[in-house]
Amino acid sequence: MNRFFLEVFLIDISIETRYSAFIQESMPTLVKNWVAQAVISDDDPFKSEIIINGTKLIDFTLLFIEGNINEDQVKELAYKIAHERAKASSNIGDFVYNSNIARSELFKHLSEFEESISLVQPLINKINYVFDQFIYHTVKRYSCIITQDIEEKKQFIDETHKERLTILGQMSASFVHEFRNPLTSIIGFVKLLKDDHPQLKYLDIIDHELHQLNFRIDQFLHVSKKDQDQIVEYFLINDLFRDITEFLYPSIVNSNVVLQEGLSQNIYIPGFRNELRQVLLNILMNSIDALAENDGQKIIHYQVEDQENYIVIHIRNNGPKINEESIRTIFEPFVTTKNHGTGIGLFVCKQIIEKHDGEINCISDDHWTSFDITLPKRA
Repeated sequence: MNRFFLEVFLIDISIETRYSAFIQESMPTLVKNWVAQAVISDDDPFKSEIIINGTKLIDFTLLFIEGNINEDQVKELAYKIAHERAKASSNIGDFVYNSNIARSELFKHLSEFEESISLVQPLINKINYVFDQFIYHTVKRYSCIITQDIEEKKQFIDETHKERLTILGQMSASFVHEFRNPLTSIIGFVKLLKDDHPQLKYLDIIDHELHQLNFRIDQFLHVSKKDQDQIVEYFLINDLFRDITEFLYPSIVNSNVVLQEGLSQNIYIPGFRNELRQVLLNILMNSIDALAENDGQKIIHYQVEDQENYIVIHIRNNGPKINEESIRTIFEPFVTTKNHGTGIGLFVCKQIIEKHDGEINCISDDHWTSFDITLPKRA
């Protein structure tokens, strides 16, 4: 074939085909340069696969330029790499960096192709399109895999929590009932002693501590779900607060706490009285404990709002601010900031309020920590 016919033959071959052939000839150098710059960890379980995938991506790019491969096949390679990156627990940023290094190498060799910019611009556009789509689909699938993995771990943690609660319930059922009967007897005999010997010292303290212990037993029994024989009733919230504050009076006095009442009217609410008593008692006891850190005046303020369809109870104290992280987990089981706390008190409170179709929230700033309870008016 003479020179004239050779030139005519080359002109008839598309620039895509000529560029693809040029890159194929330069492939060993191109891959070597890419590997030298790529971020590949020695500990990566897919270390050898990374080089194979990079070479395959370049091959796919050339095939796409020539029209011999479609986007779905590029996407399939992207999904494969996404699963490998997720299994390797690697930084997805390394993958993006390595992909762009391969793109840069293609552009460097394109500059050696010695064609006018008007001819090579379509090649540049196609290369960018393949790489952009490839990176997009890989990162998107990687994110989905990681998100799903996090959700599965979260579900596992939630199930573990439920198992722990079940174990706690079984433990409670096995030993709490064993000493509740003698405790009830002791409380009864203390009451008889108070009736027969009203001047006897320390009986009020003993009686108060026994009732505190009985309250803690109620908390464990609620978690173990053994005490369910209760009747919904309409009762005066004012009387409930009065009953609780009388019970807590020794603790309030000993802690030098000022109790401020905000009950301007008689308000009735429906529910399980004993359970709601447990909620209010727990929050007030926690407030007294929190105020132990205060050097100045110690204040607990409570009020009840009668709204259109709801009753809203506010209990706040001027104790130390609760940080945001603790606020987020304050109602979770086994979470406590107390040295000897069980971490189930506020968890039980949340269970009881939700059982009443209500809500309980906690907000805290430098001035006040407030527990807000919203209960529907109808049972």
